[in-house]
Amino acid sequence: MSTSEHATRADEPARHDSDTHRLHQLGYAQELARHMSGFSNFAVSFTIISILSGCLTLYGFGLNTGGPAVIVWGWPLVGLMTLFVALAMAEVCSSFPTAGGLYYWAAKLAKRNSAAWSWFTGWFNFLGQVAVTAGIDFGAAFFLNAFLDLQFGFDTRPWHTILLFGIILLVHGLLNQFGVRVVALLNDISVWWHVVGVAVIVGVLAFVPDDHQSASFVFTEFVNNTGWQSSLYVALIGLLLAQYTLTGYDASAHMTEETRSASVAGPRGIVMSVVVSVIAGWVLLIGLTFAIQSYDNALAAPDTGVPPAQIFIDAVGVTGGKLLLLIAIGAQLFCGMASVTANSRMIFAFSRDGALPGSSFWHRINGRTRTPTNAIWLAAGGAFLLGLPYLWNVTAYAAVTSIAVIGLYIAYVLPTFLRLRQGDSFEAGPWNLGRWSRPIGIVAVVWVAFITVLFMLPQVSPVTAETFNYTPVAVLVVLGFAGIWWLVSARRWFTGPKVQGSPEELAAAERELESLA
Repeated sequence: MSTSEHATRADEPARHDSDTHRLHQLGYAQELARHMSGFSNFAVSFTIISILSGCLTLYGFGLNTGGPAVIVWGWPLVGLMTLFVALAMAEVCSSFPTAGGLYYWAAKLAKRNSAAWSWFTGWFNFLGQVAVTAGIDFGAAFFLNAFLDLQFGFDTRPWHTILLFGIILLVHGLLNQFGVRVVALLNDISVWWHVVGVAVIVGVLAFVPDDHQSASFVFTEFVNNTGWQSSLYVALIGLLLAQYTLTGYDASAHMTEETRSASVAGPRGIVMSVVVSVIAGWVLLIGLTFAIQSYDNALAAPDTGVPPAQIFIDAVGVTGGKLLLLIAIGAQLFCGMASVTANSRMIFAFSRDGALPGSSFWHRINGRTRTPTNAIWLAAGGAFLLGLPYLWNVTAYAAVTSIAVIGLYIAYVLPTFLRLRQGDSFEAGPWNLGRWSRPIGIVAVVWVAFITVLFMLPQVSPVTAETFNYTPVAVLVVLGFAGIWWLVSARRWFTGPKVQGSPEELAAAERELESLA
């Protein structure tokens, strides 16, 4: 073993003590096992962003809503704006490295009405987390259904897709309940699967097909199949492909109670997951668009029902297309597994503070695995319910992705808004933005306000029962439920994040958990 490795091993107890001490200062016992490295923390967020999930599952939406020009140029624009949001979040994460993440930050940063800020931030985060889990695993079901149709004739009728969606969520729930170490290992593997997978897909699409689209087509071709007349409106709606993909990086914050050196590793995980995803995702989208053999065939997807899978087959043949499709499916399954993990930690933390119906049930920890088992199944079950409207609404998937974007980004930006109001009184953690904190925070708040309105708007014209964007309905239902509950009851008893006890009491609780392991 090298000298540096000896030093690293020697520093681990000190880092663990420092992390536990900071968690005690924030009011919580070390209930979850702190086994994750900085790379593993980054891996969870990078896996949930999953360019091989978001980019590919909404690629058909992009082909209709702006086409190549919006797909290719919308990505770096949204990527830059997302980076501003991520930087602002990361700075706050460094100050408060706890699994509660966003709603905890809101409580600590609000100068007045801290419990109300915390309550509504938490509920938006809960909505977004459940929706992004639904969107990821629903996308995986689409792609898996396409593969099974090619291989075994299991066609892509809606109830087949819903069946696969339910099975995938079940598997991800079981993995998170019983395979804690396996999940951590798979998250690390997932990073390389995504990076190598993008390289393989782009490489195959670049060198195997005889024909490619021209650069002018890839970078300038605008397509509008939405029924709307305004090109600007269509281009803006088309940004959903990029913005939906670049979500879920709050996972690094939710995993901080399980991460070593959390005050630095958590913020780095947030920022680096976005940076690497923006670069690799742009390469993927450009490579895929160059490989389109027939635009009409890609849209119709007669062999698969999934435009990217159709592009694979048209470009490299059925066998090669199936292999590329399997790479994408693997990435999407990694992504959904990590999303259930992060979602369950948010539910665990929110219920720890009494904010969910039946909180004492959702907060329970499995003494053997040190994981929030009940919260895992709430995450999976809630995601399944959100995907069910696909049985009668063909635009349901796009609506689910919009719900994920709006729920998550409102929750992302509320702590940033409150941090801006604090000004110089904000106590920065070891990872901070210095003098850039205010301008970056302002850009983040303005961008989120813009996309919150944008992705509630109709995506297709004319608007019918089959094409209705039910995003506003889902958002209003959750906001209405949380608002009414707050006014009728919660404002009298919800005081924000609870302190679990004195340092001595927290240490005693930790010893009890360790004795059960």
